[in-house]
Amino acid sequence: ELVFVGEGPGADEDAQGLAFVGRAGALLSRLITAMGLTREEVWIGNIVKCRPPENRKPLPDEMQACLPFLRSQLAVLKPRVIVALGATALTGLVDVSTGISRMRGTWLRFEDIDLMPTYHPSYLLRAGGESHDRYWEVWSDMEKVLTRLGRPIPTPKGRKREA
Repeated sequence: ELVFVGEGPGADEDAQGLAFVGRAGALLSRLITAMGLTREEVWIGNIVKCRPPENRKPLPDEMQACLPFLRSQLAVLKPRVIVALGATALTGLVDVSTGISRMRGTWLRFEDIDLMPTYHPSYLLRAGGESHDRYWEVWSDMEKVLTRLGRPIPTPKGRKREA
């Protein structure tokens, strides 16, 4: 019922053939666990299926070329919610020109699926990880996702539930 979509495979992902297995993947796993879920209960993928040269940002035509594959995967998975991790994933899924900072936390649609844009885990790592305010903005986005899915909202470590 829940899908996370990132930009594209990095070096760690390329080497292992799995999405989000490096440092950003470890942070995403901790976030998923904080949501009361496991990686096995969600699907994690990318807009593009192969690592762009020199790990650069995927080009629009590369994203468009890979989109049919992602659509096929989503047709099989039938998720209720997609979380777009970062600006590239967002623009690969939805035609928007507004930056991720303004779009995060706002419900959008990808075809007939609810879509929540939020910051990419690698951005969070560069910003200071789980101790940074941006992490708690992502957590706020995940609370909206959990609410949309009808799931309980746990209180993550390091955060007190507001009364």
